[in-house]
Amino acid sequence: MTYIERTIPKISLKDKDKRREEIKEQLFYAAKNIGFFTLCEQDCPSREDIEEMFRLSQKFFGLSHDVKMKTPHIKLLNSGFESCSQIRPSTGTADQKESLQLQYHRINQNWPAEEDVGKEWREKTKAFMEKCQHLSDFVMELFAEALGYPTDFFTKAHIISSDTAQTTLRLLHYFDTSGKKFDGNFWRAGPHTDFDCLTLLFQRTGDHGLEVCPGREAHTDFGYSDKWTPVPSKTGDIVINIGDMLMSWSDDILKSNFHRVRLPTPDENQGDRYTIAYFNQANTDVVIQGPLKKYPPVTGKEFIEEAMRKNFERLQNVT
Repeated sequence: MTYIERTIPKISLKDKDKRREEIKEQLFYAAKNIGFFTLCEQDCPSREDIEEMFRLSQKFFGLSHDVKMKTPHIKLLNSGFESCSQIRPSTGTADQKESLQLQYHRINQNWPAEEDVGKEWREKTKAFMEKCQHLSDFVMELFAEALGYPTDFFTKAHIISSDTAQTTLRLLHYFDTSGKKFDGNFWRAGPHTDFDCLTLLFQRTGDHGLEVCPGREAHTDFGYSDKWTPVPSKTGDIVINIGDMLMSWSDDILKSNFHRVRLPTPDENQGDRYTIAYFNQANTDVVIQGPLKKYPPVTGKEFIEEAMRKNFERLQNVT
């Protein structure tokens, strides 16, 4: 394992409406060269919003397993609760975590029941998703302009209130590893890329482990090197990475790179690690094709289905 000193760009959103062109240039550079960057000093979602969402996440994961399983993971809906069931083709082993995936328009379908988490939990989680989408829209507007598209090109493809929405909020809990020994290739999250357009990741200060490996040239490539760079964690900051869908949509200009979450070493915090991820995925009926038409046109639904199919095929080859 080799660690490489790289700069993960940190971009301030202070006075973002006045600094739009400056921020656009910084975002585009980061997306083309690293595929990862960190946003800070944003108004929405605020640090207080993020801390509140972490409290809500811990409340859910603190429930008994039986209660959590009342919201089971439904693969075709990409929503619900799962535990130690996500196996990565890169490792052949299950990630050491549990998660809950939620879609905005399905609040009355496969969300935790009010009787288990309370009405406020559902209302605040839904409001947090709205704030995440507000920030996502700003970032995607700048990417659209930088790529020569109309400003609303990507945002109108991500309508989370629509029945065709695929965008997902994922609450994650990585298990305490104190005093435990893992034989074999185990990770909190094995090396992977995201299928979506844009991922917003919320971490807490001191909960380290996220690492990135830049260098991917085409979204169809599965290979990656062994030269990794840690991504710092800080409560309130938002780590953003490009997903395969946007890499394809940009004709591979914007880079979706491999990342992973390693198990903590004995001299690090081995306690529970909580993160929150917001995956922006184009609506099912949106047609995806880059300006140069490098790849054939596909719908948002077809893109995700094909990505899952390839993932399953790779998994079959390692298990």
